[in-house]
Amino acid sequence: SSAAATLNAFWEVDLWGRIRRLNEGARARFLASEEARRGVRLSLLSEVAADYFRLLELDQELEIASRTTNSFTESLRIFSRRVAGGTASALEAARAEAALADATAAIPAILDQISSAENQLCLLLGRTPGPIERSASSVVEMMPPSVPAGLPSSLVERRPDVREAEQLLRSASAQIGESVAEFFPRIGLTTLLGKVSPELSAFTLGSANAWGIAASGSGPLFEGGRLVGQYRQAKAARDEALLGYKQTALSALRDVSDALISRERLGEVREQRTRQVSALGTAVKLSSERYVAGKASYYEVLEAQQQLFPAELNLARTQRDELLTVVALYKALGGGWHDEFNSTSASFESHN
Repeated sequence: SSAAATLNAFWEVDLWGRIRRLNEGARARFLASEEARRGVRLSLLSEVAADYFRLLELDQELEIASRTTNSFTESLRIFSRRVAGGTASALEAARAEAALADATAAIPAILDQISSAENQLCLLLGRTPGPIERSASSVVEMMPPSVPAGLPSSLVERRPDVREAEQLLRSASAQIGESVAEFFPRIGLTTLLGKVSPELSAFTLGSANAWGIAASGSGPLFEGGRLVGQYRQAKAARDEALLGYKQTALSALRDVSDALISRERLGEVREQRTRQVSALGTAVKLSSERYVAGKASYYEVLEAQQQLFPAELNLARTQRDELLTVVALYKALGGGWHDEFNSTSASFESHN
């Protein structure tokens, strides 16, 4: 009856750790969900930074294309004037016109990419599509921060996915403890009316029927088949969680390794791209001086300009990719190599 059920209400004595394990499991599951939320926040911060660097690089491409277009416009003007004067062939003018068309055609495409990049950033920031205010510095001028030597592998333990996997493993381990505790009877302290429960009296008085009383009240001691199945299921879930944790940790270490290797290789590429741009810039200057002195044709100047244009674009893209590897390393380490993630995240959330 309902009255009997009311009288049997009690505070449970956690002799076997069942309640403690339940609390541990619930806490671990909560912390796992918090780490999942933190992982989303870290991914968002990283994507915003990456898209911002891409936008700065597109600005640099636009500046290069505009500057090159002006140079080719001047070249075409000179060739056209010389063709009219009979001192140059139509072939030279045609080449100058083709070079100008190539550089000019790049500008609308770059502007379209800039608009798309701005809209993507607005989406990530929760804003309506529109222009993005940004630094006047070009991506070529932005040197990536130095990474200190001897970074400890323990830094990856800050990664949200690693912490989430760890908490899921803790939860699965706690569930094993819960299933083991279920083999034992549940002992109450008092009834709802404040009297000592019969189960507790039987145990404290050393009654021979104590186990029987407890089991008949609320203990699953003799439901062995079902409980063994629950135990095996919990153990299998723990093994699966352990495997997931190991795989997550290995994936984290791989991400860090990939980012560090890419950063090192791109640094080497950037150095060579910089040398190439410098050499081609010198070639343009020298060919122009030779042309003014009457020692070379303007075709040499045009050829040097045509080589400089893609070289400058490649340098800007390499610098962008190098910055993106820093973002990737920041994300792979769960917030960089300094303890700055919380302050950065707080700043981001305060503006949105």
